[in-house]
Amino acid sequence: MIRIFITFAVTFSPMKIRIVSHSPHPLPAYETTASAGMDLRASLTGRVVIKPLERALVPTGLFIELPLGYEAQVRPRSGLALKKGITVLNSPGTIDADYRGEILVILINLSKEPFVIQHGERIAQMIVESVLRFAETKNVMEPKIALLARMIAANAMWL
Repeated sequence: MIRIFITFAVTFSPMKIRIVSHSPHPLPAYETTASAGMDLRASLTGRVVIKPLERALVPTGLFIELPLGYEAQVRPRSGLALKKGITVLNSPGTIDADYRGEILVILINLSKEPFVIQHGERIAQMIVESVLRFAETKNVMEPKIALLARMIAANAMWL
């Protein structure tokens, strides 16, 4: 048996993100040095109840400016999903670098009980990731493959 060990170093370079908050709650922050995501909190003006199998658009009061080449992903909080059946509907939700509106979280209640969202409750987490883009896109299908694709499509009509 041959064992190969590869050692590599990862350097974390902090990125600055501009955040405007219209919420009285703390800004998103990493809870530990190893945290991948930052908690997003509900910023509510009234009571929000999500009935079973219903969804709600929950404001956070946060506006962010990401550098080009990055996105923010809104993901569920595992504890909220496990204990209450509440998850992010379009998970992960993408916040593009050029989006300047308020961060809103689409939550859905997959439980059998109504769920009351409390003002300031941690409802989701946000992860910032780099984004790769295609330099060019074009159809590279070779003639034999194109013929096969047409034959499959033609036969699919008769299935």
